[in-house]
Formats: sequence, structure tokens, C-alpha cells
Amino acid sequence: MNHRFRAPLFDRVAARRGYHHGNLKDALVEAARTLIAERGATGFTLAEAAKLAGVTPAAPYRHFNDRNALLCELARRGFDAFGARLTEAWSEGRPGPVAALWRMGEAYLDFARDEPGYYAAMFGDARVLGEPQALASSLAALDALRNAAAAVLGRTGASDADGRRLGAQIWAVAHGVASLAHSGHFADSVQDSDPKAILGESVAALIDKALRDQARKNVR
Repeated sequence: MNHRFRAPLFDRVAARRGYHHGNLKDALVEAARTLIAERGATGFTLAEAAKLAGVTPAAPYRHFNDRNALLCELARRGFDAFGARLTEAWSEGRPGPVAALWRMGEAYLDFARDEPGYYAAMFGDARVLGEPQALASSLAALDALRNAAAAVLGRTGASDADGRRLGAQIWAVAHGVASLAHSGHFADSVQDSDPKAILGESVAALIDKALRDQARKNVR
């Protein structure tokens, strides 16, 4: 068991012993967030979330029909927070779209590191995207990345489809780097293993290829 998560969890649970019905939902979401940070998206039950929130096993059903409904709510909140983090990093493309996109890549990795419970709920079980609100939040968050990629290509005459494709490629690389970093494959002791440097170089290569491809299209 990873005790780094346990002490702050029980501090929060103890503070909630006198919860009111108005914050029961939030308490359950936070309990699930902590459990998922430890065990992954499939590693908790509704009863465990209730226990860690300091409520009876029946209490969660006031807000959630089942475990998946709680997971969907956690993923929705995660995507909302993720989208806000990416939008802040983009900062309307200042001082230029390439530099701003670079910041978004760093923000992506920081979020995955800082919010393992959210991140695992968002990307650990695709069934969460079957819930309309979670899907809408995910699309809004990832549109921020796609729109930034489109802005990088904006003055080259590239199509919207080209921008979306570049955004999807950057997303795939960022998720891969984040996952490897989380699992310990980019340990500090390993040479040339700085996740942000690896992501930055990968994004630069993708942008360079996209710009060269567009230049070839323009001369046809």
C-alpha cells in the first residue's frame, strides 16, 4: 500500500465526520479520487469510497446509481480542471503559438503528475465517455489542444483537418510520455530521461513535419 496517500486521506475523512447532505457528493468524489490515485480507475468500489468518506454503504446511492456513475463524475471534474490548466498555459497564444503550445505540453505533464486520481479516471476507462457530461468536458479540454495546434499552422494555409490531426498527434505523444513518467520509466537516474525535454523535442518534430508537409502542398 502506498502510504503517501493514506495520511492526508484520513485527515480529510476525519474532518468530514459531521458532513451535511450538501457536501456528501463532493466527499464521495474526493474519496474515489484518492483511491484511484492509489489503484487505478478499476481499483475501487462504491462501498470503499463510502467508507473512506465516513458514510454508510447506502449513502452513495443518494447521488450515484453505481460505481461507474461516480467514476464518470470524477472524470468530468478532471477534464474540467485539465481544460482550465491547458487554457491557462495557452494564454491566448502569447507570445507566439509555438511557445504557447510548448507551455501546454508542460502543463499536460504537470497535470498528470499532480492529479493522478483525476488523470486515471479520465483516461483509465473509456466507458466514462459514454456519459454525456463527461464526454462534453473531455471534448472541450482536448479542443484546447487541437485549437492550439491549428493556430501553429494557421498562417500556412493548412486546413482545419490538418490542425486537428496535429493536435491528435501531440495529444498521443503527451499521453505516452505522461504514462511512462507516471510508471517510473523516466527515473531521475536514467540519462536523457527528462519528460518535458522528451515531449518538447517530440512536439517540435511533429510541428516541423506538419509545416514541411504543408509547404509541399502549397507548391503543388
